[in-house]
Amino acid sequence: MKVTLNVWRQAGPESPGKMIAYELVGISEHMSFLEMLDVLNEELSERGEEPVEFDSDCREGICGMCGLVINGVAHGPEVTTTCQLHMRSFRDGDTITIEPWRAKAFPVIKDLVVDKTAMDRIVAAGGYISVNTGAAQDANATLVPKPDADRAFTAAACIGCGACIAACPNASGMFFTAAKIVHLGMLPQGQPERLSRVVNMLNQHDAEGFGGCQNVGECAAVCPKEIPLDVISQLNADLSRSWRRGG
Repeated sequence: MKVTLNVWRQAGPESPGKMIAYELVGISEHMSFLEMLDVLNEELSERGEEPVEFDSDCREGICGMCGLVINGVAHGPEVTTTCQLHMRSFRDGDTITIEPWRAKAFPVIKDLVVDKTAMDRIVAAGGYISVNTGAAQDANATLVPKPDADRAFTAAACIGCGACIAACPNASGMFFTAAKIVHLGMLPQGQPERLSRVVNMLNQHDAEGFGGCQNVGECAAVCPKEIPLDVISQLNADLSRSWRRGG
């Protein structure tokens, strides 16, 4: 395959950025998208040019580190992580535009790498259970109804990649925050802090500069783990309960 890449290059957080075009020839359709970027960086290094910076870790769709806006879509044309996207999703001769996540709360560090620690601070604000639930051998001591367990597992699938935020017109982190709240809120161990959790995490969400949710639904559409949009409804229900109790 032959492809033309329009890549966002930015030297640092305070530097102006711009798109730069690169042409690659001989790309295999079986390569992952990140492997294709590896090839680009090898060619740049051989020419004495600075490689393109991008995030990756496990390259198995598990860690949530990778994340690029590809042709205007978070993670690209397939509902998967960037590392699991393959070049067979494109055609020979295609022009591919590659940008970093675009959000006020995700400042660009360099090129395609953004600072996503705002999401970590949301979790630190309330995404935990502080009650003593025993050790591993006590895991089955408290029975959890299967529908509750299934919903908790579904929400817990969130890998914190940030695609939902990059796709949202308001750069809202509500979908990510809701997944973390629903995950713990469906479990018996999560009940003591359930209402304070939603208040604390939403307060941190707003403090980080994320936008408001208008239920556009782009967040769920690009989620690589296919978490349902109605986690936001459950977040709002918990928030309403906290208000009624004076939280």
